[in-house]
Amino acid sequence: MILALVTGGGSGIGRATCLRLAKDSAKVIVTDCNESSMNKTLKLLPGEGHMSLLVDVTDYSKILSALKDITNHYYEPPNVLVNSAGILRDSLLLKMSSDMFRQVIDVNLNGTFNAIHAFCQTLVELKKPGSIINISSVAGQMGNIGQCNYSASKAAVESLTKTVAREMGKYNIRCNSVVPGFIKGQMTDGIPDKVKEMFKAQIPLQRFGNAEEVAEVIAFLASNKSSYINGANIPITGGFR
Repeated sequence: MILALVTGGGSGIGRATCLRLAKDSAKVIVTDCNESSMNKTLKLLPGEGHMSLLVDVTDYSKILSALKDITNHYYEPPNVLVNSAGILRDSLLLKMSSDMFRQVIDVNLNGTFNAIHAFCQTLVELKKPGSIINISSVAGQMGNIGQCNYSASKAAVESLTKTVAREMGKYNIRCNSVVPGFIKGQMTDGIPDKVKEMFKAQIPLQRFGNAEEVAEVIAFLASNKSSYINGANIPITGGFR
C-alpha cells in the first residue's frame, strides 16, 4: 500500500498529485501552510483513509512532528514523499531584494531538504523502503529572466536529488525528480498573451502542459513500476529545451 506525504498539496501540481495517487488507492496525507486550500484538496480525494496536516516545510520540527503524527495514526510511516511545496518571488536581478531571494531558497530548497532528511531518518530507523519525488523546473536547467532565485533553488533541487539517491539507495530509498516546463497555473497566469504565444512556438508540442500530466509521472515514480529508477531528473516539457 502506498502511504504518501505530499507537501504543498493545497494547489497546482501538489493537488493534482494528491488526486492522482488517491485514484490509485493510495492513502494520502495532504500538507500545506494554507489550511483552507489543504482541506479543499482533502475533500476532493476519492476513497477513504486520507488526512491533512498544517505544515510549514521551513520548520524542521514541524515536519518531524507531522511524521510522528502520521506514524501513530497509520501505525507505520509514509513510504512516499512528494516535495511539491514551492513559492515564487519574481523580480529582475537588480530589483530583487535579499529577502526575496532568501524566501524562495528557504521554501523551495531548504524545505525540500528538511522533508527529505526527516523522511529518510524515520525510514532508516524503522528499516522501511521508500520513494522520494522532488519537483524541479526547466528554469533550474536554463535559467529564466526575472527568476534568479527560483532558478537557483530548482537547480539545487536537481543536485540534491542525485546526491540523496546515491546516499540512500543502500537503504532501499529511491529519490527522483520531475522537471516541469511551462505548466498552466501560477507560473503562466501572469504572462501576457503575446509572450505566451512566443513561448508556445518554442515548444515542439506547441502548448503548455497541465498539472495532471506532471502528476501522472509522479504517480509512476511513487509506484513499484519504477523500482529501478533512482537519481533521475525527468523532463515534462513538451520537448522544450
